[in-house]
Amino acid sequence: MECDLLMLADSAQAVDGKLYILGGGWRAVTGQRLPFSHPMAIAVGFLVDWTETNRQHQFNLTIQADDTKENLAQLEGTLEVGRPVGIPAGTQQRALFALNMTPEFKSDGPYTVSLLVDGQDLARTSFTVIDASKKAEPFTQPPP
Repeated sequence: MECDLLMLADSAQAVDGKLYILGGGWRAVTGQRLPFSHPMAIAVGFLVDWTETNRQHQFNLTIQADDTKENLAQLEGTLEVGRPVGIPAGTQQRALFALNMTPEFKSDGPYTVSLLVDGQDLARTSFTVIDASKKAEPFTQPPP
């Protein structure tokens, strides 16, 4: 099994074998002051090999603050993809899902989204939470 898509978005839906993504591909979330809530979605696409169809697979999706190791969200479940009637032997199947949420961010900094299937780390992506109430440090050129 392979994860060929793990995308952050403002909103996402998986309907009839298609992903509908609104505001996809972002890498940072900004709030006026911590803690703050912000809507987000995670869109996921799997390619399931022929030999992995018609059986259950356990998945675990987590969002974790890199600095504090606090789990912002965790979703565990079972994934099973069947074989449509008449499909040629050996054909990969696609499985899609979308998770929408409005988490409360308690700390700024980097976060990591991790996807494990059957205990195997299939995909990761990251984003940064920015607290706009903090003054940005001025950029200084490093000495030569």
